[in-house]
Amino acid sequence: MQKQQDLQKTAHRIRRDVVDVCVPNGAGHIAPSLSSIDILVALYYRVLRRTQDPAWDDRDRLVFSKAHGCYGLYAILADIGYLPVNEWRSFYKDSRLSGCSERHPAWGIEASCGSLGHGLPMAAGIAFGARLQDRHYRAHCIVGDGEMQEGSMWEALQFAVRHELSNLCVIIDANDLQAMDRLDAILTLPGRRDDLRLKTQAFGCIVDECNGHDPDRIAAILEGWSATGPSLRAPQVLIARTIKGYGLSCMESVPKYHFRLPTPEELAQGKRYE
Repeated sequence: MQKQQDLQKTAHRIRRDVVDVCVPNGAGHIAPSLSSIDILVALYYRVLRRTQDPAWDDRDRLVFSKAHGCYGLYAILADIGYLPVNEWRSFYKDSRLSGCSERHPAWGIEASCGSLGHGLPMAAGIAFGARLQDRHYRAHCIVGDGEMQEGSMWEALQFAVRHELSNLCVIIDANDLQAMDRLDAILTLPGRRDDLRLKTQAFGCIVDECNGHDPDRIAAILEGWSATGPSLRAPQVLIARTIKGYGLSCMESVPKYHFRLPTPEELAQGKRYE
């Protein structure tokens, strides 16, 4: 358990850091990174069991499945001392960090997930491995709502439910956009905003939903599940309702910014963070 702190202020600081590093460096996936920052802040600064050693055997594992949106993850790993700060500051220039996160346990990066649909199967395997070894760490997996249209994600959930993996928690960054279009323009039924809740509940998961830009609420839900432990007898799914590009007025819920950099004039439109 980490020392309590003002998660909202931390999220503002990390969001500012992402923009300040990635815009001048030319790193394009800023919008999908901004939507998940509050989720990451809740996990790293409140929920995850960790120490100063990123490879501690009993650490909670986080698989960041929507790996193209990893800029917030990099900023946090640098902030907590896992990732060399110079690697983060030089990201997209001469850094060894890739545009989609690649496994590097010494830096706190648990899995390579550049190809979408692979992170949740890996997280389910990590949780199942912990069960087989009678280990007590938890596996968390952050996925995109667009990514949940991959069949491999549902196979992983079916496996996790069948084996009662109560040590697996899935957080869906539900920003209603998949790359360059709305979810209901692809596979989600138009107007069915509760689609993910209905499906994950039908599979047998324990499901909750909240504002994905309220890190205190996110942390409270995840801590509640963690405290309840094995008695849950099922994986948990938190549907975190977010806004893609959250924090920059020009980007929020605008599909074209999936990989597009903002101009100085667009940045001048305003921001939410301090």
